[in-house]
Amino acid sequence: MGKVFHVDRQIANKNVEDSVTEMTKVIRYNDINSEGRLFGGQLMSWIDEVAGTVAVRHSGNPVTTAAIDNMQFKQGAKLDDIVVIIGKMTHVGRTSMEVRVDTYVEDRRNGMRHVLNRAYLTEVCIDEDNTPAIVPYGLNIRTESEKAEWEGAERRRELRRQRRMEGF
Repeated sequence: MGKVFHVDRQIANKNVEDSVTEMTKVIRYNDINSEGRLFGGQLMSWIDEVAGTVAVRHSGNPVTTAAIDNMQFKQGAKLDDIVVIIGKMTHVGRTSMEVRVDTYVEDRRNGMRHVLNRAYLTEVCIDEDNTPAIVPYGLNIRTESEKAEWEGAERRRELRRQRRMEGF
């Protein structure tokens, strides 16, 4: 993969679908807690991996996770369940990107997916010195859904700023 660290501004835009990433896992014994359910920390690791992959595919550069917002568990998952994790870009700033990651439990019998979790992660583009670098690609917003995600990301970004100012 070519490095794009030299840019001092965004050089082009990409579409949301250009970096969509899907991961499928079957829950195994190593993934469950003492109650026989998917260990939350394991799910968080998978979500972080998918978000990082989305951000790398978008930026073409190394990234690091700066924040995880809105981690809500809607239901549990158990041994042998099929878990589907889908990440997509929602916002691109100067050095950071927001990625939405949806997690589903897929019914083996009919393929229906039931929401397990939704999370928003902030990924920061970094250079060889591990300092923030400009994200070389902006994001084309082409649908009403993408516009709503972009606006939601800007609200979450402002809330993160406020929390930092208040010491959270």
